[in-house]
Amino acid sequence: MVVGSSGPSQFLLTNSILGRQVFSKDVTSLSGSIKNNGELAGRRVAVINGPNIYDKDISKPKRKMELRRSKCLCIPGPHAFLVAFDMEKISPNDVRTSRLMRERFGRHCLRHAMVLLAYEGNQNRAALEDRVKKTDWHLRELIEKYGGRFHLFNKNWRDRSQDRELLKKIELMVASLGGGYFSSRTFQKAEDCVKKEENKLRKQRAAEIEKAWAEMEKQYMEEELYFQKDAYTANIGAEIRAQAEIDNSWLRTSLVRGLGTGFVVGAVMGALAGSIEGPGGMVLYGIIGGAVGGSAGGTAQVGGVLAEHAIV
Repeated sequence: MVVGSSGPSQFLLTNSILGRQVFSKDVTSLSGSIKNNGELAGRRVAVINGPNIYDKDISKPKRKMELRRSKCLCIPGPHAFLVAFDMEKISPNDVRTSRLMRERFGRHCLRHAMVLLAYEGNQNRAALEDRVKKTDWHLRELIEKYGGRFHLFNKNWRDRSQDRELLKKIELMVASLGGGYFSSRTFQKAEDCVKKEENKLRKQRAAEIEKAWAEMEKQYMEEELYFQKDAYTANIGAEIRAQAEIDNSWLRTSLVRGLGTGFVVGAVMGALAGSIEGPGGMVLYGIIGGAVGGSAGGTAQVGGVLAEHAIV
């Protein structure tokens, strides 16, 4: 999860992680929550973007709904919170970000957090790191709030030279926590609601799936038939998961209470337009700048360092 307070740092970091221009250089805010998939140094990752913590143009009901949606997009929980800042523009709001994270994600979330500092141009990285560690006490004080963990990234997403180092730092942090992802009461609530919605959608599409299988049985034989069925099942499963992540009972409750039924339809259909994603691996919960509703934090352990999740 890449968390920032305001400005473009979150979006620059998403571009840097995925190695492509997901967001244009002019983007400084986001009113919704979306998930993008890609690779970081050969590892499949998912990055979820949401509203900036200090975005004043979003109403409280809308923010609450999008924070819930962002949790649904990364269930069962993020492996890492990547907290993005511009190292030349640290604001008072940036300094307060760690406090808001504890309030909204749980008091243990900073154990899973790392600061990502954006810089511009072909600057000497060693000199920049010395500045963070030794000479700039504002930056040093900032990263100490996150266990002293930090990484520098170039605003130019085409610079791929530090991908492997960033992935290694994330892996080491996750391994030090037992190889687990971050969880909390509200992440568990999100997971339960998404699973219930998935079950409902599968029942609704049972006849469609059965008909598709019957057609395959007419066209294919033995091994090819198994291959086609597996591919179809995987695609349908990913489509149902994606739909359940952005439209379920938890989100509908938030929408109806805060925004009215007219907005519910538009919000759900708009989210469906570009949010269907396929299976993948480690989750980088990139609500870059997003803040998710307050909950008591914790660490849920899973087998292996960076366990695979079909949520990307």
